Amino acid sequence: MDKFPMGAFMNRSLRMRSGQCHVHRYMEPLMERIRSGELDPSFVITHRMSLEDAPRGYQMFRDKEDNCEKVVLSP
Repeated sequence: MDKFPMGAFMNRSLRMRSGQCHVHRYMEPLMERIRSGELDPSFVITHRMSLEDAPRGYQMFRDKEDNCEKVVLSP
């Protein structure tokens, strides 16, 4: 279930804007910068778990336990 407080949002007459980026356009240049070491995306990873622990990882992400932002699952 989505936990966003839509009623409170609407009662305050707030506006929300969003957008999308052209993923295919940026993917290869970004991957090259990661490969070369120019960019290190590991800062977004907050938890690493085995594939067996995937249900727990999804639960942690869903419930934002332990400040969970990104779980990496490894076999």
